[in-house]
Amino acid sequence: MTHTADQPQWWKSSTVYQIYPRSFQDSNGDGIGDIPGITSRVPYLKKLGVDIVWLSPLYRSPMADMGYDIADYQDVDPMFGTLDNLDELIAQLHSHGMRLIMDLVVNHTSNRHPWFQEALDPASDKRDWYIWRDPRPGATAHEVPAGQRRGDEPNDWTAAFNGPSWTWHEASQQYYLHLFAPEQPDLNWDNPQLRQAIFEMMRWWLDRGVDGFRMDVINLISKPEGFDQPGEGSITSAAFGPHFHEYIQQMHREVFDRYPDRVFFTVGETPGATPHDAILTSDPARRELDMIFQFEHMGLDSADGDKYHIRDLHLPDMKRNLARWSQELAGKGWNSLYLSNHDQPRPLSRYGDEENHRYHSATAWGAMLHAHPGTPFVFEGEEIGMSNYPWSGIDQFKDVETIGQWRQSVTLDGQDPQAVWPAIVKMSRDNARTPMQWDATENAGFTTGEPWLPVNPNYETVNAQAQVDQAGSTFEFYRAMIALRKEYPILVEGDFELVEPDDPSMWWVRRTLGDQVLDAVANMSSHSIACAVPDGDVILSNRRHDNGDEWEYAALAPWEVRWVIHPA
Repeated sequence: MTHTADQPQWWKSSTVYQIYPRSFQDSNGDGIGDIPGITSRVPYLKKLGVDIVWLSPLYRSPMADMGYDIADYQDVDPMFGTLDNLDELIAQLHSHGMRLIMDLVVNHTSNRHPWFQEALDPASDKRDWYIWRDPRPGATAHEVPAGQRRGDEPNDWTAAFNGPSWTWHEASQQYYLHLFAPEQPDLNWDNPQLRQAIFEMMRWWLDRGVDGFRMDVINLISKPEGFDQPGEGSITSAAFGPHFHEYIQQMHREVFDRYPDRVFFTVGETPGATPHDAILTSDPARRELDMIFQFEHMGLDSADGDKYHIRDLHLPDMKRNLARWSQELAGKGWNSLYLSNHDQPRPLSRYGDEENHRYHSATAWGAMLHAHPGTPFVFEGEEIGMSNYPWSGIDQFKDVETIGQWRQSVTLDGQDPQAVWPAIVKMSRDNARTPMQWDATENAGFTTGEPWLPVNPNYETVNAQAQVDQAGSTFEFYRAMIALRKEYPILVEGDFELVEPDDPSMWWVRRTLGDQVLDAVANMSSHSIACAVPDGDVILSNRRHDNGDEWEYAALAPWEVRWVIHPA
């Protein structure tokens, strides 16, 4: 049955595992991960205990944005395998009790997509499937290199990967809109034929056995009225446009409601979302999405909304932010819980102490996130404590965002490369995309060929083989933590309270359900702190003291975390 307000929502007690296909497991030695490689690791995913596998795009694509520029929604790119390979992966996951969701990228396509190729002709019935505008009246265009402003763009929006959000098409004498790279033209969701084509494609995937979708920047699909006027702002102006909820409700009716005997899972990536937006989108009674990805907590270690203007994280900011989302969505909507994905650097390098307290800081961050209300998302390698790559030069990067940021800052703005470099190294999306570290053999067991991105040199000690079934490993901690979510309803249904919100080192989350209390308490620093940890059953911890099962209730060691169950 599809979800309704009065039906059990199975995904609340589930954990999602994100796979970046080109970096997970290569089966044929070409240096690029593929679907048969993923299939070979299904037993690993089962052992970890995850319930839902989310695949980043593996559709046909020119790979201008590593697959988020789709040229064919209904085929697999040959570098990843075939549709038959994908069918086999779906079957294997289902046989192991797991579900699969696809990455749905429908704010934009590739400029190589047949729809856009037809739309280049102003007389085509596909022209209106994309967003075209005349130059701004009264403005003068200047001869400039590709990717720079000509001066007569319809408005002043800046694309997510830098440069203008408009690209000139000489043959038709118009601009087309792209909120991301020029190779990613935005679709016009106001066209009903376009919407029907998307809904038909989604049903095609559900017919193949897919269990739902993660929807890329889905809240950008409805552009604001008058967005083509000058001075209307930047890309953020496109978020939650006037028809967003209408279109998502139509999607629910015309896609998911067509399958009354199946249960699906949907999560929408929604930059700029507020708790109010999340409630409207994830309230089951509104029949839109199951949950959203919000980004507020991901910007707390940057300034001025600029990802590459880094600053140290102030822990109370993170605590209060996640607490606000937990409290405001309580009983009204549902939240996703994540610290890492294909767009974010490794949390261990970003927030932890990988040099002195690798295991303890990696597990402390994971445990405190998973203690919040919401559905946890684990990105490949997070469960073994993978970290950022030690980059040495800009030529090592493949990510369009990273390269665009360097070009904008250094080449166009003339900033000091040495001043720009530390933020590039720390925040590049390629940190998340280096190959999965499976074992201590060459290339970490990822490939027998030349890997498409370099393997982190710490793979000889940081790898899955060294951690699976090894007590005291990050993997086993994550496995235990994921299992507890199913064992203790308090983690899913319990009321939420943030204790000591202003403490700069201690993170204390309290969950209450009936006469039971769960206290998740952690020292998020590299020094011991005094803390009156509640007495009770310790169901999860990353540290046992030297005196065996005796716990020190007056203090927490560096990066120590405990989940303690006790009566209210």
